[in-house]
Amino acid sequence: MTPPAAPDGGVVTAVSSNGTYSFTKPNRDGITLLAGLGVEGDVHAGVTVKHRSRMAQDPTQPNLRQVHLMHEELFAELAADGHEVRPGELGENVTTSGVDLLALPTGTLLHLGGGGAVVEVTGLRNPCRQINHFQDGLLKRVVGLDPETGAVVRKAGVMSVVRSGGTVRAGDAIRVELPAEPHRPLEKV
Repeated sequence: MTPPAAPDGGVVTAVSSNGTYSFTKPNRDGITLLAGLGVEGDVHAGVTVKHRSRMAQDPTQPNLRQVHLMHEELFAELAADGHEVRPGELGENVTTSGVDLLALPTGTLLHLGGGGAVVEVTGLRNPCRQINHFQDGLLKRVVGLDPETGAVVRKAGVMSVVRSGGTVRAGDAIRVELPAEPHRPLEKV
């Protein structure tokens, strides 16, 4: 059962991490966020990029993908299309409910729980073809074109960097702190 959303944000519904490269990440009782690095023990933690294709391009790039957050509301949308997806199965570290992650501006701070953990949203996850190896046809459900504008729409969550460390658990409240205006829309990272 999903806990109710906090009045000024949402709630963490699951946390996940994996110390080895794999598409999915097992759920955990809690994860520890390390300032400037990411999720303790997760394969994508680090100051510089850890995603294999990005490392091949330039291993000195800053890691703007330290923590992946995904909205649980996406799972219901995917289920309506015949895809059963559970927290952690699309590689996210933090599954949320009650926060419209995709509508947040770049630079939004998300305060996770009461232990001081804060992440800064850097952009949209750009899912790759591996998602179809998980479930055939899933990629076209999380990346598509807006029928009115023709713009690419990415639904597979947001990426962030850790600004302040702390432990995050399912049931923790999420407080959203918007950056100063003018707001910049999220772009793929």
